[in-house]
Amino acid sequence: MLVLVLAGPAAAGTGIWRAQGSGRDAAPPFTVRTLDGKVVRMADLRGRPVVIDFWATWCVPCRASLPLLDTLQSRYRGRGLYVIGLSVDDDGAQHVRRFAGRLGLRIPLAMADEMMLDSYGPIRVIPTTFFIDRRGAIVRRVTGALDGETLDDFARELLGP
Repeated sequence: MLVLVLAGPAAAGTGIWRAQGSGRDAAPPFTVRTLDGKVVRMADLRGRPVVIDFWATWCVPCRASLPLLDTLQSRYRGRGLYVIGLSVDDDGAQHVRRFAGRLGLRIPLAMADEMMLDSYGPIRVIPTTFFIDRRGAIVRRVTGALDGETLDDFARELLGP
């Protein structure tokens, strides 16, 4: 049974971990099938900045941040940014697909399995968002909701000049 803590603006605060220098960890490898049937592998994203967001349909802060992530993807797609949302919902892909349709999300979405949750975590708080540079190194791990301006700042940091 997966137990997660909800973190939002009213929570004790957003936890931001930032890797420094050579202390950056490589993003764990993964392979997922998106809700529209495409296979996404971390290895195939090498050379691109990546944002991975762990979320759930029942998470109020997640509902607020998903449209912001969608906007981020649209804004920086041309510069190579790849944003993917990984749902931790127990209700299955069909439920998540309907939810995403109601929000009009266009970012790739997939279901996170226990192995992925363990390799990127453990993920105990959602949303939890990872920012991965072009070399495949995790540069930030953020627990809790992010506002649009902060998301934009972190994405521009990944993209460089």
